[in-house]
Amino acid sequence: MMHTERTRVKRLPARGNYDRETIYSILDEAFICHVGFVADGQPFVIPTGFARIGDDLYIHGSSASRMLRDLAKGVEVCVTVTLIDGLLLARSAFHHSMNYRSVVILGTAELVDDADEKYKALEAFTEHIIPGRWAEVRWPTELELKATSVLKLPITEASAKIRTGDPKDDEEDYTMDVWAGVLPMNLSKGEPVADTRLADGIPVPDYVRDYER
Repeated sequence: MMHTERTRVKRLPARGNYDRETIYSILDEAFICHVGFVADGQPFVIPTGFARIGDDLYIHGSSASRMLRDLAKGVEVCVTVTLIDGLLLARSAFHHSMNYRSVVILGTAELVDDADEKYKALEAFTEHIIPGRWAEVRWPTELELKATSVLKLPITEASAKIRTGDPKDDEEDYTMDVWAGVLPMNLSKGEPVADTRLADGIPVPDYVRDYER
């Protein structure tokens, strides 16, 4: 069940969305999530990469990571993802805002011990960044696998919040001679830059040259 009292959008509830496909589409487009948790009475919010496999969210890092060690103990976690689609320029300073798509996931994460699941998660991390890469690169060694921890967070309590459209001004401000509207924002790629130690004759792969997000 995605929609619970804890994930119900209370501020501007019309922007709330609990559709699984919508939530997954936002997660699959984003690169970075922020992981919030409390350890020894101190709150932390840590940005990290992630990947989704089915109804589970995976995060990974060094086996020495304090965040991963704390989360593996079963502490409550809040994971957020945000995509910015545009800057809203209103006629008043008060009503400036952004168009966005965001997701909040609540729950507890568990350490992935199964070797096959861990390996699939590491493949998913790579493919989430750039599809097609896993087939070309060297796969993790046993030593690298031991040095890496993977955590799984079931996506059972989650909600999306989405803002689209024009800025909303006070009615009396619509007569002002001030430009108002939306400045669209998107993540775009540049030209690939070769590693300074790349051997001669190795072309840019199609999945890099034609990359889209």
